[in-house]
Amino acid sequence: MSAHLAREIEALKQRMLHLCAIVEENLHKAVKAIELRDAAMAEEVVRKDVEIDDIEVETEEECLKILALYQPVAKDLRFIVAILKINNDLERIGDLSVNIAKQVCHLAMATKVAFPSELWDMTDKTRAMLKGSLDSLINLDPELARQVCVADKEVDALNKQVIEQAKEKMEGATPEHLDALIRMISVARHLERIGDHATNIAEDIFYMINGEIVRHKLSKKSLPPAG
Repeated sequence: MSAHLAREIEALKQRMLHLCAIVEENLHKAVKAIELRDAAMAEEVVRKDVEIDDIEVETEEECLKILALYQPVAKDLRFIVAILKINNDLERIGDLSVNIAKQVCHLAMATKVAFPSELWDMTDKTRAMLKGSLDSLINLDPELARQVCVADKEVDALNKQVIEQAKEKMEGATPEHLDALIRMISVARHLERIGDHATNIAEDIFYMINGEIVRHKLSKKSLPPAG
């Protein structure tokens, strides 16, 4: 690797670390805003998304510049390609965090409806998945990426439970309660999608490290061994 390319890749890594930190913090605030029904905190999440969008565009432009100028090969090429894909997933997680925050703004003004414990389990697991995928990126840890992929099924199952419980509560609910329950389902679905994007990031870590595409495997158990 040339010294110029090495510097460009290091700068790209630092940019990605910055984006990871902002996205993770925004999801944390969105989830906390649900718990507290804090509209002001939710609005902070919405405002911060502008910075996430800007960094996402800058990162993509930087990746394309490196590809054009240095024509990297082997692991350097895999790194750039993986970063392009991960960059997009992080931006989508940022958008989904905003979607959650926007629901909180409505829930904060509505009559309080008790949320099922499964929703809180789901928020914890989704945040853990995102943290795990980002840690696996920072440390290039395929085993940690594997754990994220396995956890996705747990989040999917919790999502179904939350939706089923919300539908049960809808019977005979007042219009205001009905609106809150619909928004609760929306929050759960956004969390489930965040889990999917975290899984995408984890799968791209396998590609970055081993050069093997594991996306679309029939079963997460069929993932290749780490290392």
